[in-house]
Amino acid sequence: MDDRYAADVLAAGWRDARRRPVPVLTADVDLVVEVAADGFCGAVVGVASGLVELEDRHGRHRLFPLGPGFLVDGADVVLTAPVLSTAPRTPARTASGSFAAPEARARVARASRILVEGRHDAELVEKVWGADLRAEGVVVEYLQGVDLLAETLENEPPTADRRYGVLVDHLVPGSKESRIADAVARGPHGRFVRMVGHPYVDVWQCVTPKAMGIARWPEVPRGTDIKVGTCRALGWPSETPADLGRAWQRILARVHSYRDLDPALLGRVEELIDFVTD
Repeated sequence: MDDRYAADVLAAGWRDARRRPVPVLTADVDLVVEVAADGFCGAVVGVASGLVELEDRHGRHRLFPLGPGFLVDGADVVLTAPVLSTAPRTPARTASGSFAAPEARARVARASRILVEGRHDAELVEKVWGADLRAEGVVVEYLQGVDLLAETLENEPPTADRRYGVLVDHLVPGSKESRIADAVARGPHGRFVRMVGHPYVDVWQCVTPKAMGIARWPEVPRGTDIKVGTCRALGWPSETPADLGRAWQRILARVHSYRDLDPALLGRVEELIDFVTD
């Protein structure tokens, strides 16, 4: 037989017997909530030190303690801080594809260095391999033309402790660059100089056509400056040095990692880095 007087209606917890539990929500960014106390309504923009920061539609920011006192769609909720992920982080990679080294103090530059023909070559190497080179303490310098290499080697001869890695354009059989490379290899500095290059007339063409959004790089007639001819074929201004500079910045902006460069350049730069850091 049911005894309806058996329970003590004044026992502890009688007020909560029929109260519905309040949902608990994570204060994720962009969650829109209303503050029950004063009606302030805004989106979550951050959580720190037990406080949630809200931004209303007028751009005003206010801080409130996490916990009860919030409404979502007119219903009471309790806000809690997001749970930080404890999953192991994937090691970060540099633009060259190498694992990024831990943050450390700047390294003193090595005596060994990498020489490139011009400013565009140096900027491209810096964009993709800059983090790796700084970690190794390798400086990249430009020659203003491979014709000045012999003078550089004469003024600052390389040694076992000061090696030079040289990157040149158009290093193909029979080219001027290949003759210079052969002469350096046979000369007195050959042991401490590694001269490599890609097959293209200019470093611009080492950026893949896919990265540029074109089917292929245009063929520039012999006797026409490669940069000027490329700009004309692509419909870009090419009348002044400033035009060519803007064209290069347009190309460089399309390079985000090693995936945007031709393998013919990738392997050669990696070879030089190994040579000057061995």
